[in-house]
Amino acid sequence: MKQNLILVILSLLLFSCGNTEEKSDAFGNFEADPVIISSESAGRVLELNIDKGQTIEKGTKAALIDTVQMSLKLKQIDAQKAAVVAKRQSIQSQVSVFEEQIKNLRTNEDRIRRMLKDGAATQKQLDDITGQISVLERQIENTRTQYISVNKELEVLDAQQDATKDLLDRCTIVAPVNGTILETYVEQGEMASPGKPLFKIADLEHLTLKVYVSGAQLPKVKIGQEVNVLIDKSATENQTLSGKVDWISSEAEFTPKIIQTKEERVKLVYAVKVLVKNDGTLKIGMPGEISWQ
Repeated sequence: MKQNLILVILSLLLFSCGNTEEKSDAFGNFEADPVIISSESAGRVLELNIDKGQTIEKGTKAALIDTVQMSLKLKQIDAQKAAVVAKRQSIQSQVSVFEEQIKNLRTNEDRIRRMLKDGAATQKQLDDITGQISVLERQIENTRTQYISVNKELEVLDAQQDATKDLLDRCTIVAPVNGTILETYVEQGEMASPGKPLFKIADLEHLTLKVYVSGAQLPKVKIGQEVNVLIDKSATENQTLSGKVDWISSEAEFTPKIIQTKEERVKLVYAVKVLVKNDGTLKIGMPGEISWQ
């Protein structure tokens, strides 16, 4: 009699657990949107200030590529600019000398014109001084042409300097976002080249649960919709989190083999991404479920 009573109690408990079990509408795994940072210059990795699993802020200096060649190039350009500026000053000085000479010749020209009226000078004297003025004016014109050419040369050097400074800045690798270092692909002292990956970073404060829903479930799903996200708390318990639908696929696809759907007969499903705030519990690749609120 006592044994029968125990069996009845156990049956009731099992029936009760079966009725209170939460049923999920879709299943999937958590993922992040990682960013792979690559080198934009060639050279040895002089500094690597990050480690796998480290959390860093946007703008943090993560690595430094050899800057010697860029620094030497900048010094060379600075020397070239100094030489061009000196050349430009010399040209300007020549123009000033010619202008002063013309000024003096104009004074003499006026005096000779007055003397010519009084018969104290000849026409040849006036013609000679007028010719000298014309020659100097042409020299000024040619010199100013050289001045324009030198200015253009200086503009080219300015552009080269800006380009070299940009390349120098690119030798310093900074984190583009707040996030956690997922992988590092180089070690300090190794050679980097343009396009070579250095590290991978992702924002783990929010993870995305990618689930798959059937066409019958799709009308229930809307962008911005609040949903319940279920994760394993223990072997027998689930933990419920709040999530928001962030993206819905516009095309159906065949059910991935790793995904269990609510209806086993469904062949085509739609991918849905649910954004979930991470309190440190969620991990990339961790399974999760959702139920519509």
